[in-house]
Amino acid sequence: MQRVAEHVRALGRGVVWTGVAALAWLAAAVQFAAFVPGFGLGLVLLLPPVLLLARRVPRLARRLAGAGAAQPVPDSYRPRPAPPVPGPDGRYERERILYRSPWVPRAIGHLDWVLGDPATWRDLGWMLLAPVSALLAGLPAALVAGGGWLAVTGGQPWAVPAGLVALAAGPALAPALLRLHDRWNRRLLGPPRAPARSGWRHWLGVRVVALFRLLALAGLTLLGIPVALLVLLATVLSFGVGLVPLFQPVVRGLRVLTNLRRRLAGRWSDRPVAEPYRPRPELPPLRPDGLYPVGRHLYRSPRAARYAAGDSWVRRDPATWRDITFGIADPFVGVVLLAPLVAVGYGIRGLVLPWLVSLFTGNGGNDWYGALAGSSAAALPVGVALTVLGLAAAPAALRWHGRWTALLLGPTRRAELDLRVRRLTETRADATREQATELRRIERDLHDGTQARLIALGLTLNQIDRLLDQDPAAARALLAEARAASTRALGELRDLVRGIHPPVLAERGLGDAVRSLALEAPLPVEVTVSLPQRLEEAVESAVYFAVQELLGNVLKHAQAQRVRISLAQDGAVLRVRVADDGRGGADPGRGSGLHGLRRRLGTFDATVTVDSPAGGPTIVELEVPCASSSPRISTC
Repeated sequence: MQRVAEHVRALGRGVVWTGVAALAWLAAAVQFAAFVPGFGLGLVLLLPPVLLLARRVPRLARRLAGAGAAQPVPDSYRPRPAPPVPGPDGRYERERILYRSPWVPRAIGHLDWVLGDPATWRDLGWMLLAPVSALLAGLPAALVAGGGWLAVTGGQPWAVPAGLVALAAGPALAPALLRLHDRWNRRLLGPPRAPARSGWRHWLGVRVVALFRLLALAGLTLLGIPVALLVLLATVLSFGVGLVPLFQPVVRGLRVLTNLRRRLAGRWSDRPVAEPYRPRPELPPLRPDGLYPVGRHLYRSPRAARYAAGDSWVRRDPATWRDITFGIADPFVGVVLLAPLVAVGYGIRGLVLPWLVSLFTGNGGNDWYGALAGSSAAALPVGVALTVLGLAAAPAALRWHGRWTALLLGPTRRAELDLRVRRLTETRADATREQATELRRIERDLHDGTQARLIALGLTLNQIDRLLDQDPAAARALLAEARAASTRALGELRDLVRGIHPPVLAERGLGDAVRSLALEAPLPVEVTVSLPQRLEEAVESAVYFAVQELLGNVLKHAQAQRVRISLAQDGAVLRVRVADDGRGGADPGRGSGLHGLRRRLGTFDATVTVDSPAGGPTIVELEVPCASSSPRISTC
């Protein structure tokens, strides 16, 4: 009886999972329906509530999968960003724009948080694959229902035996298929795993992941069709009919979609694509007559002036028209580049469809390429060949799709020069600001600490000089006090010098300096150094203080048990990796120390990558050019 109850429960859970799969498809449809006005009409701030509401379905699936395996399935969503903090003037800054209310900065932060979270797109991929889930979980119940129908109707001589076989096969297969289904869902809905680096599993895993990524790109390509039509309509209405206010919000919504394609090209195809847009213009200065000049027009309202400046900025930026060209051409070129998807889909169709047709109709499965040989069995080798061919070609197609994206959405030569000048300006301002801050710190430490002790030491020596003949015992006591004061002053000077440039860094190099930091840490720190030569002093100093700050963040916030630090020189680039096994949740977008670290290292044209899902681990990677004058930002 216990075994029968287990099979019945498996059948019931399969029916429940079929309903969850239907909910997943409904949630995916709602999200795609929200993408069209979000990206096409510029209503991107409406996307976060829809995407967050859709997360309830994967959360329900995680609870069901965890209950079935008696093992919870954790999620990997990034933590919600902190609310915006007003500045000294009471306004809220976001992307160099000041707002009176925190609503818009908070909404933009939530948009970046949701769209930039890889778990969002993993959830969407799981929703799109819901038919696979429904097939695995609902097949036993379908066999029972179909077998009962065949046994009752009995239209053919074989119907009753086939129905009885299906009635028996459904409950018998239910537990095994449900275990396979739960394993499938735990793999898709759980945190991403580190892939293996060798063997046939690695080969197959790389190509299956590439195929899923192509599927996501295909969805974005399909989404781009109505968005491109909306952009074309807004362009015609703006420049042909005169409905100018329509153009700017539509184009800015399109930019959200194209920026997503740029990020995916860099993350999935190893083709980093920088944003080529010109910087947003500031509000023009107010004239003596109280009007704001924008081009040849004058405006009384600052809001109207800002909108007019933004409209001119959007229309005159060449990247706008490249985005529109990409939106029009991508459905045609993208279909060619996504050919492995068609091959795999056609191959699976050839493998599954003849069997299903033969099972439910009895008419055989002579469909498309199987009909060439007059038998459904001929579809099997062709289907396998197409599936394997599509899987093998998926990584190459993904790389070519990244090249196509970089070709149209990447910056032109002139835009690259503009970006370089802009970056040089920002890094020069950051370096000047950092230098001024450091000089003020040194001045404050000298004035409040060492200088005060030296003045007190001078007064003590004067008092000793007066008491030397009158009261030698008191003079000796003051002399001991002066000696202690001089020792403390010398210690403060040494600490100050060590804060400017540690002696161990100057004498023994970056590797030994980082090892000294590890020895002083109150938890185990493993340091791996592979530096064939000394680097420039400025680079060594910047990396040393960056590692010191990262290690301090681990000690303060991570609640870690172990830290691993590696330094390796790869050609002309120094790669630094700081990993801990703490609780995770570090977010550079919150305005924390990681953001300041990224700005400071930007002076050296360095890049900072943070991977810190909730629950850990946290991995921070620094890539610093070994020379302080990087070819990417210098004129050499």
